[in-house]
Amino acid sequence: MMEEQQHIIQELGVARTFDVSVEIEKRLEFLSGYLRSSGSRTLVLGISGGVDSLTAGLLAQRAVRALRGKGYDAYFIAVRLPYGEQADEYDAQKCLSLIAPDRTVTIDVKPASDAMMDAVKSEAKDIVSGTRHHFHLGNIKARQRMIAQYVIAGASRGLVIGTDHAAEALMGFYTKFGDGAADILPLAGLNKRRVRSIACDLGAPDELVFKIPTADLETDAPLKPDEDVYGVTYDQIDDFLEGKEITPLALQKIIAAYRTSGHKRALPVAPCPAD
Repeated sequence: MMEEQQHIIQELGVARTFDVSVEIEKRLEFLSGYLRSSGSRTLVLGISGGVDSLTAGLLAQRAVRALRGKGYDAYFIAVRLPYGEQADEYDAQKCLSLIAPDRTVTIDVKPASDAMMDAVKSEAKDIVSGTRHHFHLGNIKARQRMIAQYVIAGASRGLVIGTDHAAEALMGFYTKFGDGAADILPLAGLNKRRVRSIACDLGAPDELVFKIPTADLETDAPLKPDEDVYGVTYDQIDDFLEGKEITPLALQKIIAAYRTSGHKRALPVAPCPAD
């Protein structure tokens, strides 16, 4: 294993070994313990229809049930945040049925997202138009979704759950201050393979666990697979994070993605204080 690979694995908190039962228990304790210690009472999570939000949702609902069993008033709100009509809405509804949240709220982010893009284009059409238009609109969607979740969390003494894990963190595959913004990350340090293992152990069916992952942000390319964007597969990403050897080309692409996305994993930079 190359030195930089080892450094990245350590930075992203990926454990050398994985025991699914131990990990589930640890992450349930993390969610319930932090909710209680922070004085909060609600966990809020956007449900997309993918395995990441499904897994985080299953953990969240179990965590609040455990807290209620100990006499602590805890509550889980799942939020559907489609942009108009979502192509895989059926999968999202199946995820909600499995999670069985205390409450489900549905908010269409299309009106707000389109209004923001129209407002930007009225003054800066030359900047945001062109071949990257749908990419920029996709980032607006992600940020509008997080705005909605924080409105709900702020009004319910809540914490917003993020679904970021080590594979996405490695590739920088999230919108800064969009789906990358959250209060608590129960999947941190897991690669995709391990997220799927937890989902399976929690009772999720294969059709959802092994569904082709997609951010589904670009309107002109609905359900575009993550791997098409990466140029590498999740198996290669997961092998990298487990310290295994991968092909030189895949290694080059992964290292390059990690280096260029460093700003997403950092707090806002500031000048050093004067002596």
